Amino acid sequence: MDQLKQLESFVSVATRGSLTAAANAEGVAPAIMGRRLDGLEERLGVKLLLRTTRRITLTHEGSAFLEDCQRLLSDLANAEASVSAGGIKASGHLRITAPAGFGRRHVAPLVPKFRELHPDVTVSLNLSDRVVDIAGEGFDCAVRVGDMPDSSLVSVRMADNRRLCVATPAYLKRHGTPQTPADLTRFHCLTLSSDASQTRGWAFKPNDGEVAYLKPAGPLDCSDGQVLHDWCLAGYGIAWRSTWEVESEITAGQLVAVLEDFAAPPNGIYAVFPQRKHLPLRVRLWIDFLKERYGSPAFWKA
Repeated sequence: MDQLKQLESFVSVATRGSLTAAANAEGVAPAIMGRRLDGLEERLGVKLLLRTTRRITLTHEGSAFLEDCQRLLSDLANAEASVSAGGIKASGHLRITAPAGFGRRHVAPLVPKFRELHPDVTVSLNLSDRVVDIAGEGFDCAVRVGDMPDSSLVSVRMADNRRLCVATPAYLKRHGTPQTPADLTRFHCLTLSSDASQTRGWAFKPNDGEVAYLKPAGPLDCSDGQVLHDWCLAGYGIAWRSTWEVESEITAGQLVAVLEDFAAPPNGIYAVFPQRKHLPLRVRLWIDFLKERYGSPAFWKA
């Protein structure tokens, strides 16, 4: 019990930035909080906090230890909630990550709505286009778009994602509409630059044929997909974009899909999480929440 109280006190002081604030929150004297921290550092044999009369800062070891303690205390609170009266009240801290563009558009707006349903859950959202090491970096769940490689991670497919060639009606009126992928050589194609991750090019699947890749050329390229999307909406050419990005514009008539008969098979939008025997309630509820939203066709058209 003393060890647990030390951990709780350390997290409280570290997150509030003050011995006094942490002591007031618990209703004890600051000296008691200080003794708990001293005992914790002595037991571990490492300095976790640098304390002066004006401020408290975490050491490098303290920062790493804080994340572990927060996760441990959250799991403990969740375990207690799962067997207490009611038993379905999620709590604790949820750390999630998603690709930057998809996350800004289709994850970030859902986070506050999830918290409205589960106000005792706090959430950290990381948006990054690098492949995050979920288990190694302490994340509970990742949202990923594309084909899933074999790994020790568990993935749940929540929706299909297709890639389509799109352009504005005005651009197609001026330049015509391609009838086959080979026709793209006559059009301005908005492509990812060579240093971006899309190295194989645009994928097409002719009727009863194998998926083939084409690297169209054009006067404009960029390493950022959102810029290509914006250029396409401005009428500068044809872009190859994901349905999660352009479905609403297609529905609104701002963009038109072309070469649909040659579209490659869809890949997926997944929730990915580390292999665990018992998934924390907050993670299970988050995945169920995403599945419900992403499983509705209307969600992508909004």
